[in-house]
Amino acid sequence: MTRLLLTGGRIIDPASGRDAPGDLLIENGRIAAIGDVGKVGRAETALDCTGLLVVPGLIDTHVHLREAPFSGPGDDFAETIASGAAAAAAGGFTTVCAMPNTTPPLDSAEAVAWYVEQARQVNLARVLPVGCMTRGREGRVPANLAAMRDAGACAFSDDGADVADDAVFEQVLREAARIGMPVFCHCENAALAEGGVIHDSPLATALGLPGLPRDAEDVAVARACEAAERTGCRVHIQHVSTEGAVETVRRAKADALPVTAEATPHHLTLTVDALAGRDAVFKVNPPLRTARDTGAVLAAVRDGTIDCLATDHAPHTAEAKARRLAEAPFGMIGLESALGVCATTLVETPLMTWPELIERMTAAPARVLGIDAGTLAVGARADVTVIDPAARWTIDPERFASRARNCPFAGREVKGRVVRTLVGGRVVYEATA
Repeated sequence: MTRLLLTGGRIIDPASGRDAPGDLLIENGRIAAIGDVGKVGRAETALDCTGLLVVPGLIDTHVHLREAPFSGPGDDFAETIASGAAAAAAGGFTTVCAMPNTTPPLDSAEAVAWYVEQARQVNLARVLPVGCMTRGREGRVPANLAAMRDAGACAFSDDGADVADDAVFEQVLREAARIGMPVFCHCENAALAEGGVIHDSPLATALGLPGLPRDAEDVAVARACEAAERTGCRVHIQHVSTEGAVETVRRAKADALPVTAEATPHHLTLTVDALAGRDAVFKVNPPLRTARDTGAVLAAVRDGTIDCLATDHAPHTAEAKARRLAEAPFGMIGLESALGVCATTLVETPLMTWPELIERMTAAPARVLGIDAGTLAVGARADVTVIDPAARWTIDPERFASRARNCPFAGREVKGRVVRTLVGGRVVYEATA
């Protein structure tokens, strides 16, 4: 019997409404007791959390780990399950959802089961694989969703592409609804977005680059919400980036449709102007847009129209990101910078409180996924993140656990840092000076 006591911290558990100083007792990997300082019992090990926040382990609904199913030790990837799980732990994330757009993709029960087993062996952050909506992620034939669910898939997505065929899209949603699983939608009309590099804007024209118009996202979000109404499927809109998409999600929620949404730190804080220097680290899909779009997304996170924050952590090699803007891949990493960026942007301003921010990163994503996580309730798994809200630090990708360095926030000073991450009551990350 092992007992660990986190003592004296400000315990924030949005799922239960708790926000008060106290002690948290962990026993055999679960929350054994929570209460006033000195009132929950003793333990073999005690960690002083005075001045720190003790919160449920953060949950990220959207990461890319790159490692392909059935790969071997000799294969090389921009990120692996091991390095991605280590990066997650360093960022305070105890659960992450791994997108299926690997090569080959996660489109079968066998591939999903392989991912589950590799994550179990790594034994750091919990990695929940997301299965493909369609075979080969090609948008033509629905994948076997029930088999992937049984193998451990937490949701389904063809992330990186939308399912263009309306009949196939609806067939997938009806099957997901039948088996009680959510579908994560990368909302982008391929015909409208074809060839686009950055947001369709005066800057795109000045740089001589094809633009990615807002309409490509807006019409796809409307389609997904309409399909959610017809099928009853739980539809989760990924990486919302436009004012129009925000308004569509807001209307869907007003109509009580089974629709949820996420936003990324970069779509809250960066605009297309960051690309004026042609640095491909800022190239992402959906693209960085205008201050008006950023403001709309930020307001939607504040008022709950957008349920949760997700990183869309997308690692690439330095060589790939060094290519010319038109040829470089889309994507940026965010697992190890997300908490600091969000705390500085939302809590320091102060647009939100710490409990509100923590809710968007714990209880809300747990609800989206329908999983038993994101809480410090007695009996829950002891997935816990400890944060120093006063710590000021400069984001330095060279110190990241991730294999990748394509972080758009490099060199930015932020306030609020993860100092310790526990998964199942076991410390999997501890900050060094």
